[in-house]
Amino acid sequence: MKLVRPRRRTLLLLAAIALAALLLVSAPWGWTVIAAHGHVHDEADAPTADVAIVLGTEVTLDGTPSPRLAGRLETAAELVKSGRARVILVSGDSHGGSGDEPAAMAAYLTSLGVDAQRIVTDSYGLDTYDTCIRARDVYGVTRALAVTQSYHVRRAVTLCRHLGIDTDGVVARCHCPITLLVEKSVRDYFASGKAVWDAVRNRAPAISSPQDPSLQQALAAQKAATK
Repeated sequence: MKLVRPRRRTLLLLAAIALAALLLVSAPWGWTVIAAHGHVHDEADAPTADVAIVLGTEVTLDGTPSPRLAGRLETAAELVKSGRARVILVSGDSHGGSGDEPAAMAAYLTSLGVDAQRIVTDSYGLDTYDTCIRARDVYGVTRALAVTQSYHVRRAVTLCRHLGIDTDGVVARCHCPITLLVEKSVRDYFASGKAVWDAVRNRAPAISSPQDPSLQQALAAQKAATK
C-alpha cells in the first residue's frame, strides 16, 4: 500500500501537468473561437459588406489556383454576384514558392465572370495577419467579409477584428479531401499561437507600403454605377 499511494500521487501530478499543458496550448485557439463567435457564416446567409477579402494560398504548377484557393474564389465571386459584396481584395504572396498567388486569383475571378474593375490585388499578404493589417492600413478597409475555409476562417476573423476591421467570415467551398481538411485543421490549431503573439506585440507587416487608393476608387466606381 505504501508503494501504491506515491505512484498514484505521481500519476495524478502527471495528469495535472498534462491537462495544464493542454489548456495552455489550446488557449490561443480558444481565443479565436470565442472572438469569432457570431461572426462566421455560410455563403447562403452571409451578411453584406463593401469588400470581400480572399486570403491566398498556394497555386498549382501551371499557375492556376489550387482546389482550396479555387473554392475561396468561387465563394467570393458568388458574394459579388448576389450583391453581398461590391469589390474583392485578393491578398497573397506574389513571390511565393508556388507562384504569384494574387495574379492567379485575379485571373480566376475574371474567368468566373467577375468584372476586373471589381478586383484589387495585394501582393504582400504574406500571412493572415499581414493580410488584415495591410487591408486596414494600405487599402483603407474598415468593414469586410473574410473568405476562407472553415479551418481557417475563425483565425482570419479574429485577427482582422482585433486590428479594427469590422469583419464577418464566410466559409468558402473546398474542393479537397477530408484528410486534407483534418491536416489543415491541426495546422491551424497550432497557428493560433502565432496569431496571439502577433496580436499581443502589435507586429508591423512584413512589407510596409504607402496607402493605395485603388480599392477605394473601385468602390467609388461601383457605388456610382448603381445610383
